[in-house]
Order: sequence, then C-alpha cells, then structure tokens
Amino acid sequence: MALILIIDDDFRIREVLQQILEHAGYEVMEASDGKEGISLYRERQADLIITDIIMPRKEGLETIVDLRVEFPGVKIIAISGGGRLGPETYLELAESFGANRLLTKPFGHEELLEAVQDLLGEVTPDNG
Repeated sequence: MALILIIDDDFRIREVLQQILEHAGYEVMEASDGKEGISLYRERQADLIITDIIMPRKEGLETIVDLRVEFPGVKIIAISGGGRLGPETYLELAESFGANRLLTKPFGHEELLEAVQDLLGEVTPDNG
C-alpha cells in the first residue's frame, strides 16, 4: 500500500483528500504547511506528496524547491485554487520548480486518482 503525504493549510481539503485516498486503498499522512510536511517526510518518506501552493509559514513553491534539493526523486502533485495571480500562474511555477503533476482546485475524485496512479506507476482500473 502506497503512502501519500498531503500538505495543505485547509483542514477540510486535507480531510476530503484523505477520505478519497484511503477509500482507494492508500495510507495517508497530513501536514498543515510545508515546514511540517518536510519534517514528516524526513521521518517517513511517502511514495507521493500532494501539496497546496498558497499556505502560511512555508508555502508550496518553497516546499517543492526544498524537497527537490533534499530528495530529488520525490513525486509531487501541486494543487492550487488561486491567489492573487490565479491558479494557472502558481501551478506553472510549481511545475518549473519540479512538481510532476498539477491540479487546479476544485478537481474531481477521478482526476485526483488518475494523477496519483499515474505517478505511482499503477494501472488504472477499468470502470466500464
């Protein structure tokens, strides 16, 4: 069972993502900002990290850069719902800093699970 670390300052977002991922069979850890997330990742390296971009204390872009420096092979999905520049700008920056996949909030369960399965090299089950 793959371990996924969710980093987001919004408790409700973390809770929904955790429910979706656990229902799909993943183990989940949570952090409320990049500082806590990196600390958790150092203790127990997850197979995949999902990080928000706009957060207090340590935001997502800085988190992605720091993770890439310390753990070059880490798989990262960056998520964002906006901010002053709009989600596309933040997500483009996240990709240039090393995020493997990008999701604009709000996104659907299927979109999330497809991105996770793709990065973990899992075969997507045929629901048809």
